[in-house]
Amino acid sequence: MAELAVRTLLRTPTIAVRDVACRGTCVHKSPEECASSLQLVFTYRGVYVRHLGSDPAVAEANQVVIFNPGEGYRISHPVHGGDASLVIVPDEEQLRELVPSALQRRGSTLGLDAHRLRIDPRAQALVALLRHGLRSGAAELLEAESLALTLVRRAFGPRTSHRAGSTAARRRIVDRTKLVLASDLSRRWTLAELGREIGASPVYLTQVFQQVEAVPLYRYQLRLRLARALDRLDQVEDLSALAFEVGFSSHSHFSATFQRVYGRTPSAFRRQALR
Repeated sequence: MAELAVRTLLRTPTIAVRDVACRGTCVHKSPEECASSLQLVFTYRGVYVRHLGSDPAVAEANQVVIFNPGEGYRISHPVHGGDASLVIVPDEEQLRELVPSALQRRGSTLGLDAHRLRIDPRAQALVALLRHGLRSGAAELLEAESLALTLVRRAFGPRTSHRAGSTAARRRIVDRTKLVLASDLSRRWTLAELGREIGASPVYLTQVFQQVEAVPLYRYQLRLRLARALDRLDQVEDLSALAFEVGFSSHSHFSATFQRVYGRTPSAFRRQALR
């Protein structure tokens, strides 16, 4: 079986969308690779690490990872289970219009200064709507292009995205925390347990996470769980079973939280995505 499975969901003069699944058998750093065009990678299942020089990025459902053309990188999979991502490649003219000029590198070839950005729940929902709509054939061409461009705009919006702050050492602590959380989304971690895994006190861990990601640690974990639910909505009929699978104590708690974050219940979201 091939390590990568790539399915092109959309290709127009304006934008291309691919669904890429990786088995994740390469635990350690892969041989160096290089993107031929600027790609925006929205991981919706699993986790991996993209190593770009001395700046690693944990790719999971709360982040968009930017692959600039001509930049060498390596990939590792420290968490078992592989990963899957929606890869969006807008036309360069559209990107220059959508991405704030402060993030654009000067030069004849478009590149971005940010290597990863935290996205908000609405962007997560757009990833799911776009992928489910294209895979099921429910989304028409104009709708799919519009959704994809809206997702790109939101992923780089000054009010709807966040660039990791603080020092490199603190970012490494946060990245280790993300890997631990992603290793078992259903586990109800305590701060003491997480602190022992990371090697930091609960107080320090929560402070550092807030400084780097600008959201509380518990909310970050919640968004990871909900993103997993978005991915699974087309595969699981029993929403109570899905609630327990992603770590909620009851169907009612899951449904209420889902509606508060995404603006509709899981059933309503599924109807919209798979209409």
